[in-house]
Amino acid sequence: MQPRADTAGLIVATLSKAMRRAITLADAGLASSAKLPLNLGLTYPEVLAEGVEAVTQLWQADLDEASVVLKGSVSSPAWSDASLAWLLAASSSVDLAGRGPHVGESDITRFRATIDLFAQMDNRFGGEHARRSLIHYLATDGTRLLHGQASERTRRRLLSEVAEATLLAAWMSYDSGLHSLAQRYFVQALGLAQAADNRLLAASILDAMSHQATFVGRYREAANLARAARQGTTGVATPTLTAHFYAMEARAVARLGDAVACDRALAHAVREFERRNPDDDPEWIRYFDDAELAAEFGHCFRDLGRPAVANQYATQCLGAGGDGTYLRSDFFATMVLADAHLGAGEAEQACFVALDALKIGEQLRSARCVSYLREFSDRLAAVGKSPASEGFHEQATGFSLWQQVLDGQ
Repeated sequence: MQPRADTAGLIVATLSKAMRRAITLADAGLASSAKLPLNLGLTYPEVLAEGVEAVTQLWQADLDEASVVLKGSVSSPAWSDASLAWLLAASSSVDLAGRGPHVGESDITRFRATIDLFAQMDNRFGGEHARRSLIHYLATDGTRLLHGQASERTRRRLLSEVAEATLLAAWMSYDSGLHSLAQRYFVQALGLAQAADNRLLAASILDAMSHQATFVGRYREAANLARAARQGTTGVATPTLTAHFYAMEARAVARLGDAVACDRALAHAVREFERRNPDDDPEWIRYFDDAELAAEFGHCFRDLGRPAVANQYATQCLGAGGDGTYLRSDFFATMVLADAHLGAGEAEQACFVALDALKIGEQLRSARCVSYLREFSDRLAAVGKSPASEGFHEQATGFSLWQQVLDGQ
């Protein structure tokens, strides 16, 4: 028999203590990966029942540490298939027959408030901090709510909330370096948003897929995902959302070295952004302000080899101030500034700024942050040894994120 997830967790915890080393569910023969299809979560659900089954299975497989979802690389066909299926999908039915207790507005309000807390922890401490706790909550309360009985209006609202929560699971998995798992969560979040008839949220999920695709080096796919988000919301997206879609396209083509396409996308982003009215925006995109747009410009110009302009925008972003709510974003912007100084031949200043980033990131648990540092380390090594670089390495060893860079070398 296969014990429940919490029971299996107690078993491996006891074994780990007895053997004085970490024992995983797979080590103990308790993972259920052998029963799971290899494409779990990668297939865009055609009907709501398929989507509910896939996402609840995926949450449980994640908790079970099933290698089928945790290992492996991302699938380019999964991105293109999901985006095409969403673009062509008709309005879906939500006539899934619930078997559980009645679900009302109070249930959804509690669910939303809890997910908001996880989102705050993600922004402040990184995806690795509370990711597993979020998945456990989704596998319990999320599953219960999805199988509950509700009116069509309530069910659509519930599906939107669960789609947002699954999107958060995707972001936190992506931030933790679990890219295959994150992609599966993105695809299922997209299906839930489509079932909820929430086209703006669905497009934002494609936009997030584009972000991940750029990060893992699939730049053409990333540009196409951002374009699909824009195309699928023509006439209904707010200017803020459209500006973000253009910014994601710009990030992708900048990595390809296509300066003309990048400049064009950024110009469109600015034009749309200048038309925005934050009061018209969904709550989940209101964070995208002048500072966030400047951060996107900084990334693009760094990747295009324009350090002076990248410096200008990264400085503008950091100069906006903040209360630490978006600590990870502050870290990224600071690292872009460090890269810009390095690209301009200012190694000493680059090292000074990178140390500032390490101080900002001391509370963060994020594989993406480690990746930014690893890129900086490679660029610094290419410059050659200097008193500035030697001093940086000496001071950086005292920070946890830098230790992770060293451990990965």
